[in-house]
Amino acid sequence: MYAQAFFVAVFGLAAIGFGVVVFRTSSMVRSALALLFSQTAVGCMFLAMQTEFLGVLQIMMMATEMSIMAIFMVMFMMDPGGLGGMDMSHQKRFSIGAGVSAAAVAIAVALLSDWGPVAEQVADAEAQTRALGMELLGRSMMIFETAGITILTAMIAATAVAIPVQNLASKDDKEASE
Repeated sequence: MYAQAFFVAVFGLAAIGFGVVVFRTSSMVRSALALLFSQTAVGCMFLAMQTEFLGVLQIMMMATEMSIMAIFMVMFMMDPGGLGGMDMSHQKRFSIGAGVSAAAVAIAVALLSDWGPVAEQVADAEAQTRALGMELLGRSMMIFETAGITILTAMIAATAVAIPVQNLASKDDKEASE
């Protein structure tokens, strides 16, 4: 139990640390990698809490999302490497105030809430995963399928827009036809 709490705390601190790095770097690529590491640490927290399905799902989803985001950044940004230097934060005073306020509220809720009694017996991991899968894919299957098709369509459209149109006819063919 103590080892589990230790790893949850370590991965939680890593997630917070990488979350801070997202806003401290001047590169979109480095910021995206820091966000990937932060969300991977959250996935590792799920794994440490013995919710393997959610942990693996979080890690796979973030890896896919960040790779797609990196492709879009390279295609459309003028300086994806961040060599020109840029500021990743806006409205700094308001952002700091909002962040501190949100953290205070989250800590207050965590410490002051009545979480109820600790469960003496819980279903095994297989039964929990099955129940979660039935909940997610039972009534929400159409939503997931629609979202998947929409994302695929957006990726194909973005790729089609980014690829320049090439004229396959050579100059000699054009001159010969004139």
